[in-house]
Amino acid sequence: MSCATCSNNTGGAPRGCKNNGHCESGGCSKLEVFDWLSGVPMPAGYQVFDGIEVRFKNTRKQFYRCPPTIRVHGGDLVVVDASPGHDVGVVTLTGELVRAQMARRGATTDTFELRTVLRKAEQQDIDRWHEARGREDETLFAARRMVHDAGLDMKVTDVEYMGDGTKAIFYYTAEERIDFRGLVRRFSDRFGVRVEMKQIGARQEAGRIGGIGSCGRELCCSSWLTDFRSVTTKAARYQQLALNPQKLAGQCGKLKCCLNYELDMYIEAIKSYPSQNAKLRTQQGTGTHIKTDIFQEKMWYMFKKPGTVPVMAGFPIEKVREIQSKNKAGEEPFVDLEMVEEPSTPLKTPDYENVVGQDDLTRFDKKMKGPSRKRGGKKRKRSASGSKEKEQGEAPRKEGKEGGRRKRGRGGRNKPKPPAS
Repeated sequence: MSCATCSNNTGGAPRGCKNNGHCESGGCSKLEVFDWLSGVPMPAGYQVFDGIEVRFKNTRKQFYRCPPTIRVHGGDLVVVDASPGHDVGVVTLTGELVRAQMARRGATTDTFELRTVLRKAEQQDIDRWHEARGREDETLFAARRMVHDAGLDMKVTDVEYMGDGTKAIFYYTAEERIDFRGLVRRFSDRFGVRVEMKQIGARQEAGRIGGIGSCGRELCCSSWLTDFRSVTTKAARYQQLALNPQKLAGQCGKLKCCLNYELDMYIEAIKSYPSQNAKLRTQQGTGTHIKTDIFQEKMWYMFKKPGTVPVMAGFPIEKVREIQSKNKAGEEPFVDLEMVEEPSTPLKTPDYENVVGQDDLTRFDKKMKGPSRKRGGKKRKRSASGSKEKEQGEAPRKEGKEGGRRKRGRGGRNKPKPPAS
């Protein structure tokens, strides 16, 4: 997992700590282990375990013996013995949990056989380490071109330089055994370092490179998963998943490790269900088990009777047990295969509730109702008189001098009529 401040900006330079993945906070550490004993005081006179766990590039971790004169904590950069030379790594775990980790991985807890920590990393050691790490990308691309020119059926997946820059580890994947003795000599002459070749599997490759899975999260093998258990299609069958290789395979091309996470719960639930091999004998035909829905607690059977179309129906677990008990007694019960399932009650979606006591957002859209303000006495009187006239009923106005307005011509005056002849 990476720190929240290590995302890259548009220019490509990392934000936040700006250490390009080498921060000492421990947030960028892969396969990180939580030290829950860090705040627990040890008894008086108890000798603290002198072994520590050091992480190098990606998922490579090793155990070292730390002399009592050097006090280190999680996140410190230390210089360790690499025989020959030295390497620089980040301390990820100290104290009694290191003993438990060593026993978990099958390593001996005798620290005298471990390599020692030379000192805490100084600034010149860190600068040399960053310089060596900066050459890894260029070395990786050049090594891939050399492998392609040599015609070897292998893939160089990663290159890791030691802290002093005198040795490089080339990680590769191959389906068959590769004779790379000549390639090692060409690598040594080309890059001027001692070369070590390490073959890894497809899952180890995905763990070192990292990536985002189909679930949208970081790959488990690169973030927290330390042991790779074998995953078979049996796990998919227990969980009633379609055997689609494109959906069941991860980025490494193998079956996803998450298929084993809930497998034990599925197996435990299926043990309490009726046997899937037993068939249901009814008057509508013999039913063969098709699938089991653990969440709805139903078992689906395909019923086929000579001369009829096969019908698939699902029954609750209690109904299946009842039919099987009747079959053991020699009875063939009548079962309605076309019965309508009981409608499930829809879930009520939460509606908006005015818990704060605020008004709705459309309160200003409503027209204000109430008595209008008086703007002037004359206008109010005219309107009042006009309303009274309308109530009493006013005779229509006559055209002419007595009634309404006179009609005017273009000039604005009334033209006299011509005399009659």
